[in-house]
This record gives sequence, structure tokens and C-alpha cells, in this order.
Amino acid sequence: MLAATSAWGQGKVTRIVVAFPAGGPVDFVARTIAEQLGKELDGQVIVDNKPGGNGVIAAQNVSQSTADGTTLWLTSVGAAAINPVLYETLAYDMHRDFAPVARVADNDEVLVVNASNPAKDAAEFVANAKASSQPVAIASSGIGSIPHLAMEQLADVTKANFLHVPYKGAAPAITDVMGGQVAAFFGDIPGLIGHIKGGKLKALGIAATSRHALLPEVRTLSEQGLPGVDTNNWYALFVSVKTPPGVVNVLNEAIRRTLSTKTISDKLIASGAVPSPSSPQELADALKRDTEKWGKLIKAKNIRPEG
Repeated sequence: MLAATSAWGQGKVTRIVVAFPAGGPVDFVARTIAEQLGKELDGQVIVDNKPGGNGVIAAQNVSQSTADGTTLWLTSVGAAAINPVLYETLAYDMHRDFAPVARVADNDEVLVVNASNPAKDAAEFVANAKASSQPVAIASSGIGSIPHLAMEQLADVTKANFLHVPYKGAAPAITDVMGGQVAAFFGDIPGLIGHIKGGKLKALGIAATSRHALLPEVRTLSEQGLPGVDTNNWYALFVSVKTPPGVVNVLNEAIRRTLSTKTISDKLIASGAVPSPSSPQELADALKRDTEKWGKLIKAKNIRPEG
């Protein structure tokens, strides 16, 4: 264990590589935990944004880094569990190139509509969609994204006629829901809670097994008779597969202590994210489970990436 900690201390710098620009939800989580994680490792932790290529640029940067635990990849479920089944060829392999460290946060999806939409909940929204002579447009943050796959799950469950409208990211999709260009959007609660609380969007249902603490009045889709729409856009940390197991364990323990720090957990919870530390094996199991789950849906729907 002493050898494993030699990568840190004496002000050593650890990078958390994020595959998204500054200001987004993954970046927010990285910056929330960075300072405390640095204290736990007796060094300094910085956030290094490397957006582009649907996570490929960040993934390659981490997989090709020195395998001493000082370069971490914080990724959402998309690049870790969905990309490998969405793309026929991918510049990285989750098993060949990476070792799981810990899950950091869970993010439930919520179905939102324009505040003026007449539906009071998801069940009524679906009923209205079924009664419509035209397909109801539902936005996503991109083909194969969690918002897209949640919509596909809802379509399977309800047989309603939805039109998928993919955007390049969540921000323009949310803007067009508020503007009335599209009817609805599934999104992470942290990215939507401000618009919901501000009255610009109406929350119709939670795509999870239980209600969310920040939206206790919003029923789950299962509670509304719409089972089978269950998403978790988790964020997790990975390192180069060549990193020694002892170093991975030190990192895991440091992450657990960081997430149990009240100021950190309170800040994440207030944003809508749920601190969810795990062991490396638990993360490996989640990765395997979700890769199979989303791979099955992607194959059944013949979903293919753009370009």
C-alpha cells in the first residue's frame, strides 16, 4: 500500500479527464470532487476537458497515459457502455484499455415537456400522443444517447407514435422543448431541475425505480402504468488497464472518502445527482450489465450513429 501511494504526495498532480466541455454536468461532478480528492491523495487534482469524438479523444488520452493512477477518466455511461455497441469500430476497448475504479454518481432521467403542454403526467402525455394523427416529436441529445434510448423504451412500452429528433447535445434540445419546436425530452435531472423549478418545463415522470428527492411529487413511469423505462446515466472513473491493482484500490478508497464528505455529497445532491460510490468490481458488473442491456435495444431497433 505504501508503494501504491508513492504516485501521490509532495504536491503531485492528478488529472481527471472529462470528455465534455467545461460547464456541463460531467464537468460539474469532476470539479465538485476534485479539491477534496486532492486532499485525500495528499496532492492536487485538476480537471482536464478533452471534448470531441463522442468520448474517443478523452478515452485515448487516458489509455495512453502513464499507468500510475495520476490520470483518471470520468465518463458517463454513454462512452463506457453504449459506444462499444453503437459503433462497429471504436478506437478504444473498455476491457482491453481500462480498469474500473469507482462509480461516482447516478443520474435519473426525467420526461419533460413545455410548461404549456396540457398533459399532467406521462400517462396522459402518452394517451394524447396515441390520439394524435401526427407523430409526436421527442428530442434527444444525439443518436444512441441515454435520452434517445429512454424514448425508445417508452415507445416499446406504449406503442405510441413518436418521432425521434436528435440534437447535438442536450442544451439545444432543451431550448427547443421550451420554445415548442418539439414536444418532449428525456434528460438528466441535474441538467433540467433549474428549468423545472423555474416553471419553464413541466416534469411528467421519472424513468427510474423510485422517485427523486428533488421532485418528490413527480411519479415514476412505473407508478403511472408505464413499466420498463428504467435508465441510469451513471458517471464513473476509469484508469489505464496497466495501472497496478494496489493503486486502483488507493484511488477507490480516496473516492469513497471524498463522496462521504458532507460538503461534497450535499453539493451533488443539491444538483440532482446521487453520490453512488462503488467498488471496482461493482463498477465492472454495472458496465457489463448496461452494455448488454443497451446493446440489446440498439440491435433490436437497428440504431446506427450518424455519419
